[in-house]
Amino acid sequence: MAIRFCKVYTPGTRNTILSSFKEITKPSSEKKLTKKNHRKKGRNNQGLITSRHHGGGHKKLYRLIDFKRRKHNIVGFVASIEYDPNRNARIALINYRDGQKSYIICPEEVRIGSRIMSGPTAPLEIGNALPLDKIPLGTSVHNIELSYNKGGQIVRAAGTFARILAKENDYVTLRLPSKEIRLVHRTCYATIGIVSNRDNNNIRLGKAGRKRWLGVRPTVRGSVMNPCDHPHGGGEGRATIGRPKAYTPWGKPALGVKTRKKERYSDIFIVRSRK
Repeated sequence: MAIRFCKVYTPGTRNTILSSFKEITKPSSEKKLTKKNHRKKGRNNQGLITSRHHGGGHKKLYRLIDFKRRKHNIVGFVASIEYDPNRNARIALINYRDGQKSYIICPEEVRIGSRIMSGPTAPLEIGNALPLDKIPLGTSVHNIELSYNKGGQIVRAAGTFARILAKENDYVTLRLPSKEIRLVHRTCYATIGIVSNRDNNNIRLGKAGRKRWLGVRPTVRGSVMNPCDHPHGGGEGRATIGRPKAYTPWGKPALGVKTRKKERYSDIFIVRSRK
C-alpha cells in the first residue's frame, strides 16, 4: 500500500495523510457477494442509545468474505483487489475454476492473476490456506481459526500476522500480533502471508468531518463535565480529577486496569499473556 501526504491547501488538508488507493483495481464490488448492512448506530431495539459516540456515517454495503476457505483443491485466480469499507484491509475477488466467486482478505504480494488454493495439499505459497500442522515453523500466517470449521477469527486487521513457533502433540504455538503466545489446535486453518494495507497505521484523518464520515460522533473529556455526569467533573477551571486514579463515567477504574474476565475457558490455551 502507498500513502499520500496532503499539502496545506485548506485547514482540512493540514497534517492529513491518506491512502493513495493505488492497489485498488476495481471501483465497485461484486453484486452477488454484497448485501445490505443495517447499522444499529449505538441504539437498542427500543431506539435508546446504549453505546456512546456511534451514529451517522456514510452508507456501507457488507461484502461476504470467505473466512472458512473450504473450497479444497480447487484452483482460483485473483480477479481484482478491492476496497472494503467494513475493514481496514483490502479484499481480493477470487474466480475459481468451477465458476464460483468469493472474497478473501487480500495478503501482501498478491496481485491480479495470482494462483490461490486451500486444503491440506495446497502448495506453501502466499494466499493459500492450510491446516496449521501443514505449515512450517517460522511462517507468517493470518486469518486463523480458533475452532475447526468455524472460520478465521483472529489476525485479520491490516498489516498483521502471527508467527508459528512450535508444534507439540495436537497443538501449534503461535505468537500473535499482541505478543501473546497461544496454543491453537493443529487442524485449524490459517492463511499464509501478511495482511495487506500495512501502512494503514500511518493514516491521519486531518479533520473531524472525516471521522464523522466513519460513523464516529464526538467524544468529550470527563474533566469538562459536571459532577453529576462524570466522576472527573466539577471544580473551578482546569481542576484535577480529585481522586487517586481515573474512573469511567460509571465509576469503574480506568487507564491500565485489566478488563479480561477471570477463569475464561481459553485461559488454558494462553502460554504467555499479552500484558
